[in-house]
Amino acid sequence: MRVLVTGATGFTGGHLAHALAAAGHQVRALVRKESDVVQAFRPAASGGPEGPHPQINFTVGDLRDTTALAVAVDAIEVVYNIAAIYRQAGLSADTYRAVNATAVANLVEQSARAGVRRVVHCSTVGVHGDIEHPPANEEAPLRPGDVYQRTKVEGEQRAREAATRSGIELTIARPSGIYGPGDRRLLKLFRNTIRRFPTLGRGEIYYHLTYIDDLVQGLRLCGEHPAAANRTYILAGGEVTTLNEVVALIAGVAGVRPQPIHPPVWPFWLAGALCEAVCAPLGIEPPIYRRRIDFFTKSRAFDITRARTEIGFAPAIGLREGITRTLTWYRDHGWL
Repeated sequence: MRVLVTGATGFTGGHLAHALAAAGHQVRALVRKESDVVQAFRPAASGGPEGPHPQINFTVGDLRDTTALAVAVDAIEVVYNIAAIYRQAGLSADTYRAVNATAVANLVEQSARAGVRRVVHCSTVGVHGDIEHPPANEEAPLRPGDVYQRTKVEGEQRAREAATRSGIELTIARPSGIYGPGDRRLLKLFRNTIRRFPTLGRGEIYYHLTYIDDLVQGLRLCGEHPAAANRTYILAGGEVTTLNEVVALIAGVAGVRPQPIHPPVWPFWLAGALCEAVCAPLGIEPPIYRRRIDFFTKSRAFDITRARTEIGFAPAIGLREGITRTLTWYRDHGWL
């Protein structure tokens, strides 16, 4: 098929674009500027060559520019919208909304005008917030906790409205904690575990990880399976563990003992609030902030039954194998 991937310079988008091209699809990637092309793909866990696949073409443009969107979706059959603004210091709510919500609706509308068959919009399980009664499925209440999650909820809503108006197929994917070779978000957890930094709080919260290869498979099913049209799917790994169990697995693979000390959360949360108050107005990334501390207090466990039964989503990489691959990659590339 002819497919468009937004966010191809990011971790998930890069892996997805490469996998689609390797499967024989004609892939177009929307990038903000020419220099982003060199960052579009992480090297494979096997140490394969970096750089874009020869079947990937790049078009330069901003997701917020409707003219650029019209060019990007021309002659495309399926659009994978992976681009988003994640959490960054000093950004206004309007900036988040422009990319995570307004641009999503515009992309759906432009896709419909161009005759695109389906748009797959990548959201996040974060729209459900803290899970009171785990595991949560797609019908769990939406309880976003910060501006990123709130604008992702708005993005879902506006995408559905645009799809209903235009008649285009829309599939929404909500991944849980994504990790794998080349990922930077969970790098801190790996580093802290190996350096034997303590886990804040009791560590008995649920933490549901998704290996990047499994997520890519799920996203492709969202774009290709007939049953996925106009559905929402949680995409997560096959194992649900506590944070303590994840730390123990990382420590075991790394050959270190887990740190048994568990300091209380509240002093660090207060320190984070103070740092944010000082740094945010200056546009400086706080050295510690409340969202990072909330990581140690909020449970995230999800039910992937719908994706399994309706579209055949089948996570294949166990947690130990995924952690081993990721840790090996980090070490081989000097990140640890």
